[in-house]
Amino acid sequence: MHQRSVVRVGASLIVASLALTACGSRSDDNAGGDSGGSTKTAKIGVIAPLSGDLSALGLGIQHSVELAVKQANDSNAIPGWKLEVDAKDDEAKPDVGKNAATALSSDANVIGVVGTLNTSVSQQVQPVLAPKNIVQVSPANTGPGLTKGANWQTDPKRPYPTYFRTCTTDAVQGPFAARYLYEKAKITKVATIHDKKAYGQGLVGTFTEEFKKLGGQITAAETINPDDSNYQAVISAVKPSAPQALYYGGEYPQAGPLSQQMKAAGLNVPLMGGDGIYDPKYVSLGGKSSQGDLATSVGAPVDTLESAKKFVADYNAAGYKDPYAAYGGYSYDAANSIINALKVSLKDAKDVESARQATVDALGKVSFDGVTGKVAFDQYGDTTSKVLTVYKVDGGKWTTVESKNFED
Repeated sequence: MHQRSVVRVGASLIVASLALTACGSRSDDNAGGDSGGSTKTAKIGVIAPLSGDLSALGLGIQHSVELAVKQANDSNAIPGWKLEVDAKDDEAKPDVGKNAATALSSDANVIGVVGTLNTSVSQQVQPVLAPKNIVQVSPANTGPGLTKGANWQTDPKRPYPTYFRTCTTDAVQGPFAARYLYEKAKITKVATIHDKKAYGQGLVGTFTEEFKKLGGQITAAETINPDDSNYQAVISAVKPSAPQALYYGGEYPQAGPLSQQMKAAGLNVPLMGGDGIYDPKYVSLGGKSSQGDLATSVGAPVDTLESAKKFVADYNAAGYKDPYAAYGGYSYDAANSIINALKVSLKDAKDVESARQATVDALGKVSFDGVTGKVAFDQYGDTTSKVLTVYKVDGGKWTTVESKNFED
């Protein structure tokens, strides 16, 4: 996601209850630093959309973290410490996400956070968690600027040493899509539309640069408002340029109807987007007109990975009402990256707050075989994995076209 105000893959929309969002919020009486030998408590927060259009993705994130934490507690992964999950609903809104981060950062027992789903939300969350030295690991943010700053293309500088992610970025995803259309699909003329948000704008930007570099032509470059539902004006602007495909930067709530309306208007070409549209809901919103549409998403399909078999079995056995969705595997890996760091930082710690900087340091050195592959971070906090997948709508569902490691 996948900035995603959105988004970085899921399925099933269920509104989160207060019981879900409060999961793991209890604090033990001795939490934080009682040196009497009793078990101390450290919390891993979750910030994700647990209600609204993107709740399927958010709940998959939450439950995958809960599974990782339960397994860590069951195996006594960190002797003398019990881990808890404190999940907050950001509603996929930056201001709500900021409030969630403020609440978590004011809790002395919070040692790390998994989230967010949307890049635009992380832009508000990062500056809240960083001053408290609370690590944040996103399973879905794809905006390059989160790790390399506003001038990431020409002068990359890491804004927040506390921020990491287990998914690859739009710096890779956009060019990956461009190469597929130009080299594999033999499409040389593409129109672009984005929703003006950080995720969509960034995705279209990197796609456009690579597509032009390959020799392709951008026939039109348009924008829509995130809350638009009628796209006749933008379709009328794009149609005369006769594109062979439309590349969309944004999410499925808008992309599905856009696909439907453009084809009804006679613009009968495939719509392609990033992980923000890779969701079963896109197909249901687009209806039969979504046939042949394309999307890219980070990594390979979890259910096809040998490394993910145990995670899938354990998740299903746990009986969660919601599927792990598009980012479950990345969320599980994100939680376990924090847990692996805590094995170092909490070993001799008297309390959580004094261990936060050591957790930041340890997380940067984490390296293990995860659900989604090798989990490790570069000097910017980005994952070292650059595997992506192209998907196509066929017969009313997303089907895999190809998965490969992106080479610069």
